[in-house]
Amino acid sequence: MMRRYRIGRITGYWTNFVPPIQGGKFKLLTSGSPSPATNYDGGGATSSSTACPPSPRHPCHETARQDGNIPLFDESSSEACYSDDRTPDGMSYIDIQTRKEIRLDLAKYPAVDVQTQHMIVEKFRALHKYVKRQGLYRCNYWAYAVEMVRISLLFGGFIFFLRKAQHIISGFCLAFFWQQLAFIAHDAGHLAITHNMHIDTLIGIFVADFLGGLSITWWKRNHNVHHIITNAPEHDPDIEHMPFFAISHRLLSNLRSTYYDRAMKYDAVARFFIPLQAWLYYPIMGVARFNLYAMSWDHLIAQRGPRKGAVWWHWWAEMVGQIFFWWWFGYGVLYCTIPTNMDRFVFILVCHAVSAILHIQITLSHFAMSTADLGPQESFPQRMLRTTMDVDCPQWLDFFHGGLQFQVTHHLFPRMPRHNLREASKLVQEFCAEVGIPYVTYGFASGNGQVVGRLANISRQAAMLAKCQRSLAKNSKIH
Repeated sequence: MMRRYRIGRITGYWTNFVPPIQGGKFKLLTSGSPSPATNYDGGGATSSSTACPPSPRHPCHETARQDGNIPLFDESSSEACYSDDRTPDGMSYIDIQTRKEIRLDLAKYPAVDVQTQHMIVEKFRALHKYVKRQGLYRCNYWAYAVEMVRISLLFGGFIFFLRKAQHIISGFCLAFFWQQLAFIAHDAGHLAITHNMHIDTLIGIFVADFLGGLSITWWKRNHNVHHIITNAPEHDPDIEHMPFFAISHRLLSNLRSTYYDRAMKYDAVARFFIPLQAWLYYPIMGVARFNLYAMSWDHLIAQRGPRKGAVWWHWWAEMVGQIFFWWWFGYGVLYCTIPTNMDRFVFILVCHAVSAILHIQITLSHFAMSTADLGPQESFPQRMLRTTMDVDCPQWLDFFHGGLQFQVTHHLFPRMPRHNLREASKLVQEFCAEVGIPYVTYGFASGNGQVVGRLANISRQAAMLAKCQRSLAKNSKIH
């Protein structure tokens, strides 16, 4: 759609502006005044809103260890709680941690100057053209036939064991049925099945709303932003889970969410949960589906999705889907089929707790990755590779991960059908080696270890911040 608004072509390098929301300043273009670029105050190739301006020889690199690793949490630092006037200051501690994270990324990834990033973009465009020529955007419908057989067997197992009053086994089957459906809903939400908006939306509504009780338009609204600005604490709703989780120290500073248009307060509730988040990660994932139900209804009741134009019917179709889901699941299964309240409780607990596997798979590729902002000059492919990791698994286990194990490739080519991601990931690894961007991959177990480690790291930083704040309060009373 953007092509219809194009009014010209830039020759040479394009210099991104710092967005106004990040502090960029602009002057009005008046008659006889210089071009908008020269009127821009605070942007250009050598300026950004980050604490460490992008430069291949910036002083931030000087403190990097030889292995390229800089610890994000330095409890022994004598500067940790002090501002320039030597007064203990929690916000100064947050700033110090932010600069450390930026230095770490500047040491590990290619420089974010215009020339380097332009080279990366040009090579990525060449890769994209090759991917299209290889037919990797064409959907393998036979693979979906196999998916349908697997999903039908899971649903049949759910019904069979439900009628046999084997509620625990039935709950397991339903949980894995929902997990496999979520992968198809994800494909449809990205228009990766038929590449037709209306057909893929119908598939998504049937799979997500009618069979899973979740709003596909809520997910698309949320997920589109996640793909645009991945792992940005103030923008990406997929990592904004206060007061229960904080995967960035910046979330400890009452950061304002541009998606939810409110401050994510680091209040008393957050101060209780964040120090325990590494221990609560799996239990909270076990009840995460209930939050998705609530978010779906909030989205539909508030009518946040589009209501006009070619997609006017989406809201109506989803409302019918939601009513149908709670009729067959809430009334037909829970009320009419399961005889006692205790059996209902066990069944609900099992099918939602086992669904935690899906939520772990969703968060696995991002929670442990960088949340730093390297400025507006960083290219799209570098940011996606810096904020996303893959999960290594044998090919026969691809069905279990449903394409989420190739999140790096998926983020580079969001509309690529998931059954082609394994082949495309080999090309992405070659691209990474050519441009010097680290390609990050872990096994499922070690990836979980990385996530829990990140959560524990932020918990320690929260404890350090609390120490700074107590010290500040104590010194204020003394003075």
